[in-house]
Amino acid sequence: MSEKYKILIVEDDEDISMVEQVYLESSGYETHVEHSGVNIEEILDSGKFDLVLLDVMLPGRNGYDICRAIREKYTMPILMVTAKTESIDKVRGLNIGADDYITKPFDPAELVARVGANLRQYERGSAAHEDADEVVVNSLRIIKSAHKVYLDGREIRFPNREFELLLFMAENANIVFSKEQLFEKIWGCGYMSDSATVMVHINRIRDKIEADSKNPKIIETVWGAGYRLNK
Repeated sequence: MSEKYKILIVEDDEDISMVEQVYLESSGYETHVEHSGVNIEEILDSGKFDLVLLDVMLPGRNGYDICRAIREKYTMPILMVTAKTESIDKVRGLNIGADDYITKPFDPAELVARVGANLRQYERGSAAHEDADEVVVNSLRIIKSAHKVYLDGREIRFPNREFELLLFMAENANIVFSKEQLFEKIWGCGYMSDSATVMVHINRIRDKIEADSKNPKIIETVWGAGYRLNK
């Protein structure tokens, strides 16, 4: 690993947080552990973190509220750790800005792999070359190296997965992609395909760029085929 990434672990169970910390540090990461979510914003402000590993069930303040607060200011990947297996809980986390999730009990090696995959994805989105750095589609302007999106000159904040998905569709405007194709492109073949994940992220993007997200004109649903970003 060419540089030591710093991971913020937010987990109230000391045994689980110790496992996470040991495995991540043995893989070359630097970690900082918090056992509650009370002062997470202050902690993030005080030091540079590259990824947040966030438990859902925390004392005093749940992970969903913390995720929502982080997304108001930061774009680094958020990997949620949950004991819940229902799809609605996963969708809820993705809806408020989480990039990925892993369910307890988990294989520590899989956790390390998920962390690495999310960091690589974020790095690819943040380190584009100077040439062809901007993608402009109608009123949308995407600056790849700065990880910024403008709509009619107004900046809109996008977390990593949403940014990557929007960028990919903008670079391939007028082409229809199935949910499976989008999932494989953005999340990679190492993940089990989940069409709800793509749908949630498309809906969140629409909420930010469409005049009427219920009747989208920019990202159109092509029934039976997938989605198309119109140019």
